[in-house]
Amino acid sequence: MASICSQIASSSTSVIPWNHDVFLSFRGEDTRYKFTDHLYAALVNKGIRTFRDDKLKRGEEIAPELLKVIEESRLSIVVFSENYANSRWCLDELVKIMECRQKIRQVVVPIFYHVDPSDLRKQKGSFEKAFASHERHGRDSKEKIQRWRAALTEASNLSGWHLFEGYESKHIKKITENVFSRLNCKQFDVGSKLVGMDSRVKEISLLLHLESDDVRIIGICGIRGIGKTTITKVVYNQLFYEFEHTSFLENVSEISKNQGLLHLQNRLLGDILEVGENKYISTIGQGSNMIKNILRSKRVFIVLDDVDDSDQLESLVGNHDWLGKGSRVIITTRNKHLLTVQRVDELYEVEKLNFEEGYELFNWHAFRQNLPEQDFIDLSYDAVCYCQGLPLALKILGSLLVSKTIPQWESELHKLKREPDKKIQSILKRSFHELDHTQKDIFLDIACFFKGEDKDFVRRILDGCNFYVESGLKDLSDKCLITILDNWIDMHDLIQQMGREIVREEFPNEPSRWSRLWDSDDIERAFATSEVKTKL
Repeated sequence: MASICSQIASSSTSVIPWNHDVFLSFRGEDTRYKFTDHLYAALVNKGIRTFRDDKLKRGEEIAPELLKVIEESRLSIVVFSENYANSRWCLDELVKIMECRQKIRQVVVPIFYHVDPSDLRKQKGSFEKAFASHERHGRDSKEKIQRWRAALTEASNLSGWHLFEGYESKHIKKITENVFSRLNCKQFDVGSKLVGMDSRVKEISLLLHLESDDVRIIGICGIRGIGKTTITKVVYNQLFYEFEHTSFLENVSEISKNQGLLHLQNRLLGDILEVGENKYISTIGQGSNMIKNILRSKRVFIVLDDVDDSDQLESLVGNHDWLGKGSRVIITTRNKHLLTVQRVDELYEVEKLNFEEGYELFNWHAFRQNLPEQDFIDLSYDAVCYCQGLPLALKILGSLLVSKTIPQWESELHKLKREPDKKIQSILKRSFHELDHTQKDIFLDIACFFKGEDKDFVRRILDGCNFYVESGLKDLSDKCLITILDNWIDMHDLIQQMGREIVREEFPNEPSRWSRLWDSDDIERAFATSEVKTKL
C-alpha cells in the first residue's frame, strides 16, 4: 500500500487523519531520561498528543509502523544532540520527517541541544565522526548516506531552538507554549457531529493546491445556513499549522458595519504580527498600504468570512500582488459577483446536503443518534423533506423536537407548513433585507408565482412592471437566492416560504391587504372580506 506522503504527492492535497499532534525524534542515549523526557511530559500535560519512540523494537531498518506514525503527525520535533548522527535509526527518521515536510508540509521544529547548527550543516565535529564511521562500516549505500547528509543540512537551516546554557525548564516552557500556540490556540470548535463534511472539505483543499508555491485566492458561496463558515473552519483547522502566519476574520460584513473597516485591518495586522489586537493604523488608506507591505514578504493563510462588499476585500487583501509566495486566501460570501470582481482562482458553491446526509444530521439533533426511534421514522422523514438539505434548518428543527411526543411532532410539522419557524426565518430574512427595492419586488414575485417557471416567460411578464428583470435576476442569482438552470428559475423551498411569509406578516389574517395572492383559499378569503366591506 502506498504511503500517505506518496498518495498526497500524486493527488495534490488531501484531508489527512492526524493521529498525533507531535512526533518526537531524539537520540535515546543522549537525552531519553533527561531533557527529552521532561519535554515529553510538558507537552502531554499541555494536552498535546505526543508520540515518542520508546516502545518499538529496534532493528536494522526503521520499522514501517514508525514511518506511518511520522506521516500521521501534524508536527515533528527533532532533538539534535551530540550523538544524534551515530544512530542510523535517527537518521532514517529524519529523512522521513523532511520528506513529509516537503510533500505534506508537516511542520518541523529543530532543537539544537548543546550542538551548533553549523556542525549539522557542514557535518563537522561529532557529526563528521559519525559519518566517517557509517562510511567505514559499509553497511549503507552511498545514496542512503547522501540522503542523511542532505536531511541534516536542510534541518540545520530551519528556524528552531538553541540550547547551550540556562535553565532547561525555562526552555521547555517556551518550546511547549510555542508548539501549543501553533497547534491548538487558533483552532475553532466546529462541533462533534459534522455530517457530509469530508467530501466538501476535500474538494476545497484540492482547490487550494497547497503543493504549489503560487498565490491562490478561492471563493466559497451559498445561501445563509448552507454551512459555508463551518466548512471553512474545518479546512482552517486542518491547514493553518502549515503556515507561519494566519488570520481568520469571522463575520466581516457585520463587524464592518458595526465597528468599521479600520477595526478589521487592525485585527488582521495583529494576527499576522502575532501580537494581539492593537491600533496600528488610524486611516483605511494607511492600513491598506501597511497590510500590503507586510503580507507580500510572508506566506500567509487568511480567511475572510461573510464578505458582502468589495470595499472589504480591497481594504484587507487587495489582490494577488499583495500576497507572498505560497499564500492562500479563502473568501466566503453570499454574493458571487464579489468573487468575480476579486478575480478568485476558484469558485466553490456549497450544495445542500443530500437526503441521507440530512437524515443523519437531523436525527443526531433530534435523538442524539444517527437514526430515529422506531415510532418516529415517518415523522423524521417528513421533517427532513421539509428542510430540503439546509443544515441550519435541520439543526434548528431537530433541536426543537427533542423529547416531544408523537402528537406534538405532528402538530409542529403541520404548523410549519403555514407558519415557518421564527429562528430559521429570521436568519434567512437578512438576505432579503439586503436587497434594493426592485430586487425585493422581483424576489417576492418569484417566491409567490414564478418558482419553476421559464426565465423568458417570467422576464416578459415582469418587464411590463419596469423591474429591470435581466439585471434583477442576475443579482438574485449572484446572491444565491435563486438558481437558473437550463433557463428555468428555481428557489430553495425555505427561501420561497420566507418570501411568502414576508408578504403575509404585516397583516397575517387579512389577505385582502397583502401585496400578492397565490393560494386559492386566501384569494377566496380576500374576496369575501372585500365584499363584506363593500356592503358595509
